Amino acid sequence: MAMASAMDLSPPTFFLSGTSSSSSSLRRLSSISVSSFRRHSNRRLHVLCQATAGTQPQSGLSDSGSKLAARSGQDRLLKVPISKIRNFSIIAHIDHGKSTLADKLLQVTGTVQNRDMKEQFLDNMDLERERGITIKLQAARMRYVYEDTPYCLNLIDTPGHVDFSYEVSRSLAACEGALLVVDASQGVEAQTLANVYLALENNLEIIPVVNKIDLPGAEPEQVIREIEEVIGLDCSKAILCSAKEGIGITEILDAIVQRIPPPRDTAEKPLRALIFDSYYDPYRGVIVYFRVIDGKVKKGDKIFFMASGKDYFADEIGVLSPNQIQVDELYAGEVGYISASIRSVADARVGDTITTYSRKAESSLPGYEEATPMVFCGLFPVDADQFPDLRDALEKLQLNDAALKFEPETSSAMGFGFRCGFLGLLHMEIVQERLEREYNLNLITTAPSVVYRVNTVNGDTTMCSNPSLLPQPGQRKSVEEPYVKIELLTPKDYIGALMELAQDRRGEFKEMKYIAENRASLIYELPLAEMVGDFFDQLKSRTKGYASMEYSVIGYRESDLIKLDILINAELVEPLSTIVHRDKAYSVGRALTQKLKELIPRQMFKVPIQACIGSKVIASEALSAIRKDVLAKCYGGDISRKKKLLKKQAAGKKRMKAIGRVDVPQEAFMAVLKLEREVL
Repeated sequence: MAMASAMDLSPPTFFLSGTSSSSSSLRRLSSISVSSFRRHSNRRLHVLCQATAGTQPQSGLSDSGSKLAARSGQDRLLKVPISKIRNFSIIAHIDHGKSTLADKLLQVTGTVQNRDMKEQFLDNMDLERERGITIKLQAARMRYVYEDTPYCLNLIDTPGHVDFSYEVSRSLAACEGALLVVDASQGVEAQTLANVYLALENNLEIIPVVNKIDLPGAEPEQVIREIEEVIGLDCSKAILCSAKEGIGITEILDAIVQRIPPPRDTAEKPLRALIFDSYYDPYRGVIVYFRVIDGKVKKGDKIFFMASGKDYFADEIGVLSPNQIQVDELYAGEVGYISASIRSVADARVGDTITTYSRKAESSLPGYEEATPMVFCGLFPVDADQFPDLRDALEKLQLNDAALKFEPETSSAMGFGFRCGFLGLLHMEIVQERLEREYNLNLITTAPSVVYRVNTVNGDTTMCSNPSLLPQPGQRKSVEEPYVKIELLTPKDYIGALMELAQDRRGEFKEMKYIAENRASLIYELPLAEMVGDFFDQLKSRTKGYASMEYSVIGYRESDLIKLDILINAELVEPLSTIVHRDKAYSVGRALTQKLKELIPRQMFKVPIQACIGSKVIASEALSAIRKDVLAKCYGGDISRKKKLLKKQAAGKKRMKAIGRVDVPQEAFMAVLKLEREVL
């Protein structure tokens, strides 16, 4: 009865239900003013937040409805048939409301009580909350009652950034469906497309959701057309929602139940479970998040990891709701966690298959790959005494992050440090920031570089991530560098600026198409080394923040690459050496020598600063000597006296230069490293 009275008072609803057509609902949406929308928002919540079992009350619901919703949330551990399980993910571009929608689903289903609720509930790290991004994926089990039948909904949250595309692909492989969330004011963006294509590769049922329809600049009709034209999805049943205001949440839950298929009933087969995430707990060891594909697993079973070949006893199994809750058994279709006193994340990698030791599966699940670092940089402590602390911090981080690779490195300029490998630039930034925040380290980061493939004259192939490891020119047959396919989505006003940027970075134009009347997609292939500098910053500044990008590595190609050395007073300074394309060698060498001339203090003798390719000098600057005025005491007399004094001074300078050593200050190195990021 409470629902009926609320329905009488509320204005027309703002969402697109599964039964009504999109055009009629959109007409109703556009006919209602924003002021009317805000005026009636409190009443409308009565309609949207059902007071039936399986929904969490909003303000204004009766006490009986609140208790019923809370009880339904507490019953989420009760088993349901496999046909009543729904596994789904949420895919979206950054800042399109994915975390807000996940929060609202948890709240509406009673999974998280109002008193415990906070924004970005599934984002546990401070870094995730500050940046508004998802770094570590999470999972949550919800219970939702649809037409008096309880359903188990497993939400597997995914990171949205391209650096973590492998983790996203494994999360999507654990699902049968996905919510495609698109901002009603921004439309389809680059990462939206990338994640949709990953979902389509895994044959997921995709439910389009247009979010943030409460914004004044929202254009849901245009966004729906974009989704249909660009992605090719049928949007006749697209759902209009506002996760912040609570509009359309019930419709999303209904659509998950109606349209996402249940898992296959394979509980009698040998156990096969897909690992989609893992993290290290200092007290319990590695905690593995997994989805049971076939069979069942019980507490105490001896389990076997098929890729790593390790076996352990399952000391504890449970579900994530979203906190860990222990259970005795999980069967096909369910999502949960295992604690088995595993000492290293490398033993339980993302994408590996878990089976029982006594009844092993015939084959592992497809799609497993080893994480391959694509971007490398040097990490050095500002204070040399912090080197042991840096090593310990990296080892602890590696327990949580199997993709992080590091090895010791010594630099004549910066002392002892580590050469670290990362999945991409965001991964590098996150690791650096976590080291500085969580372990109180002050770090110097060298310019990021990529892994080059060097073919030698004797037929060997070596991978080179550091300029100092590059073989001599006489031993090199060819050098290959990684290329990426990059897609840029931009308003049409900035097409020229982005074309100029891509071509400056040795990009090869492939395709341009208009995805809407005023938005275009540009596709280029360009070297990864050209992208690891300030490419993204330039992209945003040239388009006033409106453009977005997505890239994928497409392999190695041979390029005319050379090693550029910096000589100061005829001595090679190894930390300043870089690998660059021959066409850019002069401009990079000129910029580095000019910057060093500004930063190195003047000496008592003339100091040449040279940029060289092998023995050929391509750019040169010179620091003039600090000269004492030896002619000051000469108040007249013959010129030969002055010449004698100047000749004596020159001889002293020459002797000093032969035995003198130029110390490059730390500030100069840091400034040059910053410059390298800009010019490379």
